[in-house]
Amino acid sequence: MTSNDRIALYYSPQTRATGTRVLLEELGAPYDLHVLNMKAGEQRQPAYLAINLLGKVPVIRHGEALVTEQVAIYIYLADLFPGAGLTPALDDPCRGPYLRWIAYYGSSFEPALIDKFMKREPAPVSHSPYSDYDSMLGALEAQLSRGPYLLGERMTAADILWGVAFSWTMMFGFVPRKDIFAAYAERITSRPAFQRITASDAEMAAQHAAACGG
Repeated sequence: MTSNDRIALYYSPQTRATGTRVLLEELGAPYDLHVLNMKAGEQRQPAYLAINLLGKVPVIRHGEALVTEQVAIYIYLADLFPGAGLTPALDDPCRGPYLRWIAYYGSSFEPALIDKFMKREPAPVSHSPYSDYDSMLGALEAQLSRGPYLLGERMTAADILWGVAFSWTMMFGFVPRKDIFAAYAERITSRPAFQRITASDAEMAAQHAAACGG
């Protein structure tokens, strides 16, 4: 194992990066954390802005490849470790639906969530990236009704992405706690990888708060 084989994960606890770390654990991937204290504003410092000009996490580096954007990171990592069985192969009929639901997260779910969080009037349906909020969630509910995972009986990296997302969005009331969503999130959050990272995040976040006088 050389240093170039390891994944560098730029990370802050209890953020979107948590799901990426859970995925790395599920994949059995070798990785190193580069932790940013966002409470101290380290994500806005020049050293990190040189890595990601938007000052966001997660970011991964693998050899010469630097990957930003959560959905791209999930696709990249799952493809990098196919032996873990969390990604359909290129010639697998499930590959298209798999990519669809990963892309749906970034292109439809997050824009809808931000509008809801900001209490903004959404764009007209004809101009909205997600149609309308109820339709956006309805598509997910319909897909999960075929469950237990997005691709039926087969768990993929897409489920790590969505299971973690449903967990925190239901916690904050952005997504209604419907039985189908709660049961789906539980399938992911009850797994050992999620439990390990959640415990680690809580400890790390407390350290960051203490360092900032919180």
